[in-house]
Amino acid sequence: MSEPLSPNPAAAEAAAPPWRRMAFEVGPLVVFFVANQTSGIMVATALFMAAAVIAVGLSWRMERRVPLMPLISAAFVVLFGGLTLALDDDLFIKIKPTVVNLLFAGAILVGLALRQDILKIVIGGVMHLTDRGWRILSIRWAVFFVFLAIVNEVVWRNFSTEFWAGFKLFGIFPMTLAFGLAQIPLALRYAPPEAAGEADAGEPEPGGDPESRP
Repeated sequence: MSEPLSPNPAAAEAAAPPWRRMAFEVGPLVVFFVANQTSGIMVATALFMAAAVIAVGLSWRMERRVPLMPLISAAFVVLFGGLTLALDDDLFIKIKPTVVNLLFAGAILVGLALRQDILKIVIGGVMHLTDRGWRILSIRWAVFFVFLAIVNEVVWRNFSTEFWAGFKLFGIFPMTLAFGLAQIPLALRYAPPEAAGEADAGEPEPGGDPESRP
């Protein structure tokens, strides 16, 4: 995990615009898709590696930190992309999402077994839940990561390279975004009492504005 330079890492992470983070994650996928359509999988892989490294560099330059999961994903892009180019075999770049998703799922489940909530460690600075909430959220994400790994295997084994490259951008990413948004009710339900109290503090009591009372 990168070490934030900010004295308050949680505040720094919360201050980062969501659109910027999304751009850093989607940008390399767009590059990969377009390059594969125009120049083939090998050129697309090389540009994908470069785009992933640039995205990490820009994240560090703008925020003075790099979120752990995108950093790990970029490292695997470079590793499996390098194997793809060195061995002239696109198998490696195709199984990269499978390996990464299973790695994330395994890390979460092993952490839960050891009573160490990995998801809380990674995103606890921007989300506050009770212990039960974190456990439920972690299990959901672990299952979803396994699902993504299975889907990737099904797609690359049964469809063309062009279809697989497009599915990474127009299938996997929207599914991940939708799944993340679907966890909002859980986050609201399992918000810790202090967070709920802060949210309610600004709401006037029934019967009028409290400040207008003697």
